[in-house]
Amino acid sequence: MAKKQFKSESKRLLDLMVNSIYTHKEIFLRELISNASDAIDKLCYISLTDDKVGLTRDDFKITIEADKEKRTLTIIDNGVGMTLKELEANLGVIAKSGSLQFKKDMQDKPEDIDIIGQFGVGFYSAFMVASRVTVTSRAYGEDIAYRWISEGSEGYSIEEYPRSKEGCGTDIVIELKPDSDDENYSEYLEEHTLHNLVKKYSDYVRWPIYMDVTKSRQVETDEVDTDGNKKKTWEDYTEIEVINSRIPIWQRPKSEVTDEDCAEFYKEKFFDHTDPTAVVRISAEGLVSYKALLFIPAVASYDYFTREYKVGLQLYSAGIMIMDHCADLLPEHFRFVRGIVESPDFSLNISREMLQHDRQLKVIATNIEKKIKAELKKLLDENLEKYETFYKVFGIQLKYGITNGFGANKDMLSDLLMFYSSKAQKLITLTEYVKNMPEEQKYIYYAAGESVALLDKLPQAEQVRDKGYEILYLTEEIDEFVIRTLRNFEEKEFRSINDEDLGIDSEEDKKELEQQETDNKELLDFVKDSLDGKIAAAKLSPKLKSHPCCLAAQGEISLEMEKYFKSMQGRMADGMPEDMMKAQRVLELNAEHTSFKALKEAFSSDKDKAAKYAKVLYGQALLTAGVPLEDPNEFSELLSALLFG
Repeated sequence: MAKKQFKSESKRLLDLMVNSIYTHKEIFLRELISNASDAIDKLCYISLTDDKVGLTRDDFKITIEADKEKRTLTIIDNGVGMTLKELEANLGVIAKSGSLQFKKDMQDKPEDIDIIGQFGVGFYSAFMVASRVTVTSRAYGEDIAYRWISEGSEGYSIEEYPRSKEGCGTDIVIELKPDSDDENYSEYLEEHTLHNLVKKYSDYVRWPIYMDVTKSRQVETDEVDTDGNKKKTWEDYTEIEVINSRIPIWQRPKSEVTDEDCAEFYKEKFFDHTDPTAVVRISAEGLVSYKALLFIPAVASYDYFTREYKVGLQLYSAGIMIMDHCADLLPEHFRFVRGIVESPDFSLNISREMLQHDRQLKVIATNIEKKIKAELKKLLDENLEKYETFYKVFGIQLKYGITNGFGANKDMLSDLLMFYSSKAQKLITLTEYVKNMPEEQKYIYYAAGESVALLDKLPQAEQVRDKGYEILYLTEEIDEFVIRTLRNFEEKEFRSINDEDLGIDSEEDKKELEQQETDNKELLDFVKDSLDGKIAAAKLSPKLKSHPCCLAAQGEISLEMEKYFKSMQGRMADGMPEDMMKAQRVLELNAEHTSFKALKEAFSSDKDKAAKYAKVLYGQALLTAGVPLEDPNEFSELLSALLFG
């Protein structure tokens, strides 16, 4: 039996395939099962017009056999088989695809021909794990079978050889490579490994995949117990079974699959113990046809907030899983969504492990984004309690989606946001806030801080509260960045309670305050100088009613932003000047409070005492703002000196 050489650059191509094209060696089983499925598809198509085939759809099958002693793995199909000429053409020339040629030959036929293999390289993935591959095939309509043998790039041989199975079809026998320190090829002979690989990649191949499955049963022994009954023991036995699901749940009519069915599928498929918050089912036809089954989880996975979390949807083509995590189909703000997309229109690369970026992919991604948004909005409108539960887990992801890309997604996401309300004392949407605004209210007011309890007592909130206006409490680090990105909602501008102009004071009140500041300019300058550059300015405040002072900021950086940048310990601020991350602090004083009168009297008679008053007021403002004192000991000594002389 003379050995033949691969044709035309095939040696180098085979070496490239084995070492470069495929990311994971386990893919070989997916490829061989796909080829077997293609062979059955072809014969099934022929049987529609040829009664001589003698097989019905129920007769077609794929079988996997593992022999640990011989270290062989065999994949058997009763498909169309290959003639001597086809073996030469398809296996003798790498990247020559019989499936692709068959599809071209049938393209003028009315029936759909859903063929997986189109590149002619999948078969050779077997050499990633095999030291030798033997293919025995008998083509439909032929009396003679042929055997093709190869040990890799050195070439192959073909001879007549009787096929043990009746009828046409193909047997592929893989002799596994010896194990090494780096590779455990023997795992591909283990029942659980093969079962898991079929479930992972080929669970929805339309034809049944049979394999020996180990089971246990109780049998009687010759021994008897004290009552004279025969003792029983457990023994293992094997039984050939279908191990693939065949018809995926997302391909079934919606009328046949309930949300409960989908929830059970989700928990099993994605290893979650809780039902999903919502199920999104999509069936799209047109220029791009696809089906999708998406899930919005109720809880975050254990690794969701880590770098190890893998974003993306599972991709299928003709029942074969192509990618486990395709991030390109999910926008970052919906990264928590899990699910499956199947389409015959995906443009795949040669290894079928990656998508080529094309218009079809973008169309599907855009549509999926809209469907997820619509489902979340529906949940918000129809089941607020359930949405609030979702939001407490994944709301921060929506907020990151707004700040990413310079606010490119703010219009899509803004009506999904929720913040704690000072009036309702619960989370509300921005839509609710605007709806509840009095007619004369100009702005959406907010306060940023560490907790609701702290924000509820902020001195500078007094003026807004006295007007009966609602305040949104921002308690997450990203919240103020979100508000700054949004700028407004439904034509209502956001306004921090720390801002100098809250749109509440009348022109007469403003003029009166300006006059007061003019009258006390020398004192206010003295307060600023006494604090040695700690503040950018000292001002009289229209916001304060019962409190003596408060701390505000001027410019783009707020006090809460300063805290955030400081917590990042320079990671986000690499290369940025330090003063760019600091708030320009403003000490606001209540001109009607007794503390200001005491300060004013001390300024007239005892400048040293007035400086101490200024420092104490500044420390008090820091504490009410939730900012730690720079020197607690100094603050304590100042209080003692002023209180006890």
